[in-house]
Amino acid sequence: MASALRKFPFSVQILLGLVLGVALGFLARANDVAWLTSTLHTVGGLFVQLLKLAVPPLVFTAIVVSVVSLRGVANAARLALKTLLWFGITALISVAIGIGLGLLTNPGKGVTLDLAGATAPKKTGSWTDFLTGIVPTNPVGAFVEGNVLQIVFLALVIGAAALLIGEAAEPFVTLNRSVLAIVQKALWWVIRLAPIGTLGLIGNAVASYGWDLLAPLAKFTTAVYVGCAIVLFVVYPLVLVTAGRLNPVRFFAGAWPAIELAFVSRSSVGTMPVTQRSVERLGVPREYASFAVPFGATTKMDGCAAIYPALAAIFVAQVFGVHLGVTDYLLIAFVSVVGSAATAGLTGAIVMLTLTLSTLGLPLAGAGLLLAIDPILDMMRTATNVAGQALVPTVVAAREGTLDRAAYDSAGKRDLVDAPEREQLTPVAA
Repeated sequence: MASALRKFPFSVQILLGLVLGVALGFLARANDVAWLTSTLHTVGGLFVQLLKLAVPPLVFTAIVVSVVSLRGVANAARLALKTLLWFGITALISVAIGIGLGLLTNPGKGVTLDLAGATAPKKTGSWTDFLTGIVPTNPVGAFVEGNVLQIVFLALVIGAAALLIGEAAEPFVTLNRSVLAIVQKALWWVIRLAPIGTLGLIGNAVASYGWDLLAPLAKFTTAVYVGCAIVLFVVYPLVLVTAGRLNPVRFFAGAWPAIELAFVSRSSVGTMPVTQRSVERLGVPREYASFAVPFGATTKMDGCAAIYPALAAIFVAQVFGVHLGVTDYLLIAFVSVVGSAATAGLTGAIVMLTLTLSTLGLPLAGAGLLLAIDPILDMMRTATNVAGQALVPTVVAAREGTLDRAAYDSAGKRDLVDAPEREQLTPVAA
């Protein structure tokens, strides 16, 4: 079966896994087949675990090597600032769309839920958590706990130190290059299992979450999906055309494998290797992509940190009968643009939501009302996150004149996973 699947492009393999997973999920739910639901849960969970297993060494070594390699990149500081600027611009547009949809659809009005049973999530976010969460108290603990934001901080500091030291740090940099190459090779073996992982993840979602659970929150769920779709297929193409003078069709052809994998895995960081390869094949210079993509995977989250908290805050306010004014909407925008790193530094979009709710003074128990359907929402949110993480480096490279336009125009014509070995993600030596 594996050899038969290899005849299809990677994106088609993912689609086949998606279709089969939906069918098996419906079968398990309709006939109450507990063993099938359990099997789908185990298969999907193992795939995500394997992806996340490689994340700490991958992020650390990739950033260390890429920072050192920036010595050969002209205007590296300007590139970093422009990347941050475009992260902020697209996040601001996304949160504006989220607020607009919330005001248009009123997702919390008329919703009847058991408010007495609503409790605040165990893990909540605050500005103190965000600030203290950046710097680890124990560097080993950051790796053990898989705290990506802290790992990024350590890697940036160590990479910058190695860059300044120069020749004396070269053995350390060489070691990091070797570890990075080994981790990437092992990780691509895992990524080849994505069609099977897709089957398990989607199948388990369908078997576990039926319409009975979604019905009371159907308007809110639809608003989240519509908001993400507007950002994905309207805002991003407009940014590509106006800011980068690029064909959006070619962008989606190149980035689609990463977007697909993000949808089923619900992990921006777990998808990062595919995102980086997609960005490089879109013509973004490898030295810049190896910095921008890991950085974006921890801080660039238009779905989880912009659209979702905006809509969810309006939903919670309406359910609890709290009026939101212009100042509140401005606060939502501020939190979304500035505080999105908390999503990576702690635990998922729920933490970003509780950060938003606490800033607005809304009941944190409101986040508990949405926990049941969070996995369904997280699929579309994460797909939007990853698309944005691929978009910004592509646009910045285009505006800087460093984008390989020929590579961009041919993106998607060759299969991503079965690319030649020379297309590994490893940044070139400085």
